Amino acid sequence: MTKIIITKKIAKHGNQAVLIIPKDVEDLLKPQTLVQATLEIIGDDHV
Repeated sequence: MTKIIITKKIAKHGNQAVLIIPKDVEDLLKPQTLVQATLEIIGDDHV
């Protein structure tokens, strides 16, 4: 099991919010790879 913590701002793509995965992590995320994503909001400028 590999654990990676990424802190990113959410981007916008059309009407959807997206999370961009850094290029250097891409080789770990091949098709059929099972991942668990937990989102923790650490700052919200729009409240």
